[in-house]
Amino acid sequence: MPRYFAIAVVLTFISLAIIGKAMYIMTAKKTYWTQVASRLKRDSVSVKPTRGNILSSDGQLMASSIPEYKVFIDFQAGATDSIGNHNRDSLWEVNIDTICYELNQIFPARSAAEFKAHLLEGKRKVMKNGTVGARHWPIWPRRIDYNTFCEVHKLPIFCERPGVGGFHWETFNSRRHPFGSLAWRTIGDVYIAKDSAKNGLELSYDSLLRGTNGLMHRRKVLSKYLDIPVLSPVDGCDIVTTIDVSMQDLAERAVVDELKEIGGEMGVAILMEVKTGDVKAIVNMSRADDGEYYEMVNNAISYRCEPGSVFKVASFLVALDDGVVDTSYVIHTGSGVLEMHGRPMKDHNWRRGGYQDINVAQALEVSSNIGVSHVIDKFYGSNPTRYVKGLYRVGIHEDLKLPLVGYHSPWIRMPDTKTTDRSKYWSKTTLPWMSIGYETQIAPINTVAFYNAIANNGKMMQPRFVKQLVKDGQVIKEFEPVVLKQSIAKPQTIKTMQTILEHVVSQGLGRKAGSKMFKVAGKTGTAQVADQYGGYHSGTTRYWLSFAGYFPADDPRYTCIVCLKKSGLPASGGGMSGVVFHRISEGVMAQNLKLSVTDARDEKSVFVPDVKEGEVAPADYVLNSLHIKKKPTLSTQKTSVEIIPNLTGMGARDAVYQLERRGVKAIVKGRGKVKSQSIHSGTAVKQGMACELRLE
Repeated sequence: MPRYFAIAVVLTFISLAIIGKAMYIMTAKKTYWTQVASRLKRDSVSVKPTRGNILSSDGQLMASSIPEYKVFIDFQAGATDSIGNHNRDSLWEVNIDTICYELNQIFPARSAAEFKAHLLEGKRKVMKNGTVGARHWPIWPRRIDYNTFCEVHKLPIFCERPGVGGFHWETFNSRRHPFGSLAWRTIGDVYIAKDSAKNGLELSYDSLLRGTNGLMHRRKVLSKYLDIPVLSPVDGCDIVTTIDVSMQDLAERAVVDELKEIGGEMGVAILMEVKTGDVKAIVNMSRADDGEYYEMVNNAISYRCEPGSVFKVASFLVALDDGVVDTSYVIHTGSGVLEMHGRPMKDHNWRRGGYQDINVAQALEVSSNIGVSHVIDKFYGSNPTRYVKGLYRVGIHEDLKLPLVGYHSPWIRMPDTKTTDRSKYWSKTTLPWMSIGYETQIAPINTVAFYNAIANNGKMMQPRFVKQLVKDGQVIKEFEPVVLKQSIAKPQTIKTMQTILEHVVSQGLGRKAGSKMFKVAGKTGTAQVADQYGGYHSGTTRYWLSFAGYFPADDPRYTCIVCLKKSGLPASGGGMSGVVFHRISEGVMAQNLKLSVTDARDEKSVFVPDVKEGEVAPADYVLNSLHIKKKPTLSTQKTSVEIIPNLTGMGARDAVYQLERRGVKAIVKGRGKVKSQSIHSGTAVKQGMACELRLE
């Protein structure tokens, strides 16, 4: 009992001490702890996730988020020490010249004197509360990348903690395209400041790329922040597109080269895989005010215009599928001019006497306007609705339901003579002119999808731009190829049209699109298009030149369309767009060749590496270690008379070595490899010679 009594007494004294301390805090220390509580802040901060990447079909980065920084200085941070001495001012006086000099080296656009004036302005600024010195003064007005940020952060004072040196920063996620403008309009872009997608796949898949914001509680106790994670952010998914970087680059260069040669205004090219509908390349080039070509608008999916002669294939596919004609049906085109319902229909060679009598197949081979319009007007003139329904049936009017904002489905109107809308009124001349590609509005993506269906034996595929969604290296969703129409026409009709399209290239107007290496099938198109005011007679004629086809024709793998827009003559779909098609097709097929060095040697062959002339001691060490026998080249063997060697292409170290070992002084200008030398190779070496090397 005495032991328990002693414990009770001790606990009682402890309890009284706790109560006393609590009373002391509540009364005597109330003011102090109230001030502490006022300095305690607790905020909920939204944490942004990392936006997902956009990848090419083979996994190369086409769009990615990287951090960027805006850097600031707080001139009031660490202004005095614990006893009130203004040690910060003395540090600035000692280091400001060094800081400004280094900033000039990092940002050459602004001189050291300008940096000094700018920083001093912020240091002397009077704030609203009467204090001197800006709290958030920008060191550089624009965002900088991570490497530049690290360089700035190493400078004197800036390298100190924010509370001491005052250097602080804001972090942003910037969207970068490693391949520059390649497929830029299809990949899309984002408004960084608004954190919102602008166009292209970035906009169409914004919710998947964006991810989900996280949440963090931030507490400020005295001068320190404590971050308490509440909900972790969920990063966005990566998107694997169907774009092939090498094919995209090939197509873009082919289009731009031809636009520059012909002085074109706009160029479009689409390359599609036949079996899957995968869009391997999509080019949208427009001429800017500076005369250069850039991707500004996705014309491949949005620019609807009268397609011209490439539409004739759809017209004859309807007629052949309906059985109203066959390929042997003879058409009398005469001298190339035929009056149709009061308007003259002309062939392109009407000044040379026309084509006279030709059959249906030949009408497509030579792209005869009279041949196509005569057949359609004769067999569908009394029932034009049947013809238009036939166009809908073969898929040229199909809504592709593309996952890209800005897509416009085709506009092919049904016969209507009662409408008050003049643009929709159906007259007797509408049918013959519609049959050759006028009075309709179709975007290039629809035309290439139609030709792809012909190459795919009638099966129409939806153009596919995205194959997979990937998260943390795992595929979370697969976008399978979508079949829009199992068959756009009878199998025999498709086979017949495939043969005709081969003949268009082998013996018709599409010869320039062909290749000696493989068969090509396709159709040319040259159409006069309206100007910006909707007229055709503004003084300068504008043409829409196109070629649509597929290759190799005997086993189709790719379908391609090339469209060029230019003003004035000459203008030829086959001679201009066909040439671009030829370059793209041959380039794509060349990339698909599987060549290996092992195919060119037998198993007993031994390759000895060539070693450039220069300081060969390191190379000697490697070759000796590998037990590879070597022999000197003629230029490295000793001769009785020393001569200046050919140094072009060498690095600076090797070039200097070659000169100095011959007693010639080397003067190096520039960086990189030797572009030129002041003393020509083969010149005899003389005492006191000096050779200037220009490097690039």
